[in-house]
Amino acid sequence: MPGGGGDSVKVAVRVRPFNQREKNAGSKCIVSMDGKTTRLTNPANGEVKSFAFDQSYWSHDSFTEDEEGIYERESPESSYADQRRVFEDLGQGVLDNAWQGYNAALFAYGQTGSGKSYSMIGYNANKGIVPITCGELFKAIDDNEDNDKQLRVSFSMLEIYNEQVRDLLAKGKQQIGGLKVRLNPKIGFYVEGLKLVPVKNYKQIEKLMEQGTYNRTTASTNMNATSSRSHMVITIKFEQVFPNAMGQSTTKSSEINLVDLAGSERANSTGATGDRLKEGSAINQSLSSLGNVISALADQAMGKKKVMVPYRDSVLTKLLQSALGGNSRTIMIAALSPADINYDETLSTLRYADRAKKIQNKAVVNESPTDRLIRELKEENAKLMALLGGKGAKPGADTNLLEQQLQENQRKMSEMQQSWDHRLEAARRDWEKEFLRTDRNEWEINPYLMNVNEDPQLTGVVKHALVEGSMTIGKSGDPEINIALKGLGIQKRHAIVENDGGSVWVRPCVAHAQVIINGSKVKQKQELHHMDRVKLGSSSLFLYIGFQENRSDLDQVKKYSFDYFMTELAEHEGIAVELHTPRDFDTEEDHVTTVVYQEYVDLMPAIAEANAISEELNKKLKFEPEVKSQSSHDTKAKAKEKEIIVRVTNVQTKKVWIWSKSKFLHRKLIMNGLYTQFMEQGEVTVSEDQDPFWDPVEPIFLGSCHVWLKMLAYSDEIDEHFTLHNYHGKEEAVVHVQLLPCDKAGVPLQGESMVFEPEDLKDKAFYFLLKVPTCMSVRWTMEDATRGVMCKLRFFEEKEPLCSQKVWGSTMASLNYQKHFSYMKMPMSLLQYFQRESLVVELWGTQGEKEVRHTNGIQENGNNTQLEEIDDERATLKKENFKLRTELERQKQAVKLARVGRGSFNELPVSRSTSSGSNSGDVPKTHAVGLDVELAKSIKTFFQDMRSVQQQIKDMKTAVTTAQSSNVQNGNLKAALQQQSENLVKTEDQINVCLKNLKQSVVNTIKKSKDSS
Repeated sequence: MPGGGGDSVKVAVRVRPFNQREKNAGSKCIVSMDGKTTRLTNPANGEVKSFAFDQSYWSHDSFTEDEEGIYERESPESSYADQRRVFEDLGQGVLDNAWQGYNAALFAYGQTGSGKSYSMIGYNANKGIVPITCGELFKAIDDNEDNDKQLRVSFSMLEIYNEQVRDLLAKGKQQIGGLKVRLNPKIGFYVEGLKLVPVKNYKQIEKLMEQGTYNRTTASTNMNATSSRSHMVITIKFEQVFPNAMGQSTTKSSEINLVDLAGSERANSTGATGDRLKEGSAINQSLSSLGNVISALADQAMGKKKVMVPYRDSVLTKLLQSALGGNSRTIMIAALSPADINYDETLSTLRYADRAKKIQNKAVVNESPTDRLIRELKEENAKLMALLGGKGAKPGADTNLLEQQLQENQRKMSEMQQSWDHRLEAARRDWEKEFLRTDRNEWEINPYLMNVNEDPQLTGVVKHALVEGSMTIGKSGDPEINIALKGLGIQKRHAIVENDGGSVWVRPCVAHAQVIINGSKVKQKQELHHMDRVKLGSSSLFLYIGFQENRSDLDQVKKYSFDYFMTELAEHEGIAVELHTPRDFDTEEDHVTTVVYQEYVDLMPAIAEANAISEELNKKLKFEPEVKSQSSHDTKAKAKEKEIIVRVTNVQTKKVWIWSKSKFLHRKLIMNGLYTQFMEQGEVTVSEDQDPFWDPVEPIFLGSCHVWLKMLAYSDEIDEHFTLHNYHGKEEAVVHVQLLPCDKAGVPLQGESMVFEPEDLKDKAFYFLLKVPTCMSVRWTMEDATRGVMCKLRFFEEKEPLCSQKVWGSTMASLNYQKHFSYMKMPMSLLQYFQRESLVVELWGTQGEKEVRHTNGIQENGNNTQLEEIDDERATLKKENFKLRTELERQKQAVKLARVGRGSFNELPVSRSTSSGSNSGDVPKTHAVGLDVELAKSIKTFFQDMRSVQQQIKDMKTAVTTAQSSNVQNGNLKAALQQQSENLVKTEDQINVCLKNLKQSVVNTIKKSKDSS
């Protein structure tokens, strides 16, 4: 039997199979287990970290599915840990403690999608710890043969989201701000007004859990607050009432808290890195506080003195005070992802669990005479009444708090004085009144829409039957609405669904009502087919189930998961084409691309929600995910790294920001809190420095190009126009770049220094000018004349990019940038850089300092038709102006080329501009040296032939030398070879003279051509 002394928190870890997104990313398993030891391998360097726990459960592979859909070991030797084994090791201990009168707690921790809910609740036939524990409890109650012992079970279910407590068993609108958490000096923290429902069998608990899950799901669509963003706490109060040895009625009570925590990555602070809003919202406050509590308790258990445990920092830690370091036997199960792409989160979870196992609790049996409990409550009530009457009350005492304690005591006393049968009957009447539904099975005979949620536990909970006739989908509150939704982006009258008895059709009610079917936006009436995917608004996802004759046992409902919806939407947005998502993983680049693709898909729901919140709060911001390619900034143009960024645009002021993914997610959490406040109060006011939608303006990256430097390796100039492309390969501008060999004073050498081999420059003095005179056809400033541009140049060993001046309001920006580079001895590293790498020219957009902030509240419906017409006309004129400027520039180049009538000597060692993600044609060159194209080709061929002749001569000379040095007597052969050697020397000298003359002629021709042009 358990003792009443100090007990460590029991900790177990469990690793799940790969999910579909991890399979798509070609993930590798980095978790291994040996007995109670769990090992984690760093995919970057192979380093292995080991952790020891009370239990390590391997549920990654080596299992099969039986006819009933239950996962079990594939063989007796399999190490697979099924649901039943996890219960026997963990849940059974919770039950045993409850029977002995100890409080018990079991909570699951881990990142979103790691399998917490599967272990706690289960899925389909694979029931988790909570339902198995409840079932086993009532089995034991049914087997009780002691007529003098009365066994009572009560059930409550709550959710904590954004530091607000919501009763999942209460129907109807709940109070603003959620239920209050109060402190009782004797029992600790409790939730005021939380419904505690008496139950007499497991079937009633199943119904309550079903109703709680339904309420949780319908609430989640309002803010998409799925299990990854909220905590769920199920409390089972178990009481044993029996006569003691003296014949007095005694109550032995136990509270079993079963906690499914939010995704652990929500507590990660990295989103705030580099962000002016360092503090996160209340949404991730709970897990951060829980981590602080666990760390403090671990320090306390290790003997550290004067440790303050911050239980009061969050609602969650208040309610878990008894479970952590208090009167409870506690078990923690940490859920792990096996994938290498989740290494950081998995390591964080293991470290969290490792600290938790050090916590010491002091559990005691909760057993007291029932009459004494009632008497103590009466005495406490009398004291509270006296205090409220002014007798003995301290100055400034909170009378509201005293009244609340009095009401809570009276409620408890009333419950104790009622018979258990009376309480069960009252609960049954309340159940029938609140939850009994006559239309429950309408979806069985009619087509219906079934909800799809990020959390598989909440998928399929809500079913909207589509009865014959016409039905309107829209916001709740309108009596004409047949299917009421609360999701973001749902219009008052959103869509019409028509069922004619043989087919079902859907059409949007208004133009801006978002209705998407199978990834494609619907603008007019469209027929629905069995298993179609439907998205309404920003976050309401449904799977359409057709008429009964269309259904079959082969329907793969599981296939159309939340991930499937997101992937389908991403493909229709064109991201799959942009990333060229591979189907296999032959190269490292394929793997990187696929991981980024999955990140993009994962971010899409948050982007949609942020846009909807911005619209409802009248913030005028538009959020768009983009893929940043590091090759756009790499001098070798070979960098494989890609990452997701978020482009934020103020549609009114045209200001633009670029946020990292982590910064966006951090801001999104704060947006959620603002929106929750807005929904409760109708308006929300926030200062500028705390507004997640506001940021000071900053320069943003527009596009880049690579200027390959091979010409400089021959001491020849580069003087060309290059097209700048953004991350998507779209043209942003054309930049003029010059790299001119010069003398020490900076005077260009006009081709006089050209060499035939790069090695000829080694260890010699070398000077050149880098010039960026102009940037033309700038799309950024065409769109808004208040904007400006600047260039940043990444070159060789420069620690920071070289920067040009800022030029405002011009599509033909005169940057006039120039830098003189001097090398007294040409280093080999620079020579190699010229031959293998490039100068990266980046165009950055600058913006005015003034930024408009918008009022918080409901978006006004007034429209400025005249201003909109002016803006449209202005945009049209800008486009026409851009076309005319571009055509004029092309004509100028054509005239110049026609006048010169020559090609480019740059055909010798070719210099070209490349840009990531673009195969666009080159911009016409403004500079052409004075050589005919055919002449240049002939000279190039001549040089190549002469090099081979030179090599042959060299080989012959070597052969002659070898023969002459031989001791073998060759008669007259040696004399002949001697003569041949002399001839070869003369020939080589003559060829060298010819080459020297040819080089001088070419240089003179180039110079004359430049002078004439």
